[in-house]
Amino acid sequence: MVKFADYEAEQYQNYARGRALTERQLQTWISAFRALLPPTRPLAGLDVGSGTGRYSPALADAFGPVTGVEPAARMREQALTQSRHPAVRYLAGSAEELPVESGSADYAVLMQSWHHVQDQPGAARELVRAVKPGGRLLMHSGHSDHMPRIWWLEQFPRGPEVDASMFRPLHEAVETLTSAGWRVISFGTVEEPSSGSRAELLDQLRLRTHSVFELFTAEEVETGFRRLEHLVAQDPDAPVPGAAMPLLALERR
Repeated sequence: MVKFADYEAEQYQNYARGRALTERQLQTWISAFRALLPPTRPLAGLDVGSGTGRYSPALADAFGPVTGVEPAARMREQALTQSRHPAVRYLAGSAEELPVESGSADYAVLMQSWHHVQDQPGAARELVRAVKPGGRLLMHSGHSDHMPRIWWLEQFPRGPEVDASMFRPLHEAVETLTSAGWRVISFGTVEEPSSGSRAELLDQLRLRTHSVFELFTAEEVETGFRRLEHLVAQDPDAPVPGAAMPLLALERR
């Protein structure tokens, strides 16, 4: 089994800084969601695996009230202090056990959290329970056969290979979800813009809030950071390249 970061013991302290989104990145995702969600407002949303609340307030501003569901207590604590919003509540729970009434959500999003779900078939069924018929499920996740090219990750030995090892193929996710009662609407990519300068990214990466760092050897981590430091020193203000991020959209049958 893949070893992931311990969000209770380690990552909660630095996650918000290490995985901060620029406003442009955030609004790019909101625009992508808007194109896939019904035009009516408000929409009741579920942010499943909400973490420190990176997306929940923006979802609430754009669409309506949001319930952020997060199993790690310390990540929820960070969300309550750093990502408060009058239309957002953060609750204990998981994709397999959503603390909401049946059919109470118009849509659910899972942003880079599906690979953390231990019982994916159970989670697929639970999402069907929570989302009303005709509602949407928007999933941004890596798939071992559809991995985005990440500039900084390519500087680490075996970087893309190690990253892909955390994920299953796309067809497995589709089979799991459609078997539970979901229908695929689309699969494509969102052109996520630059996260900022190379120097800013290097500072974030040093916090090691990406799960892939748990899978590198110490030597690979050292080599990767050495390569990054060399590139950043050449032009620290150069923007980090954007990336084409996968987005799977489904409808509740």
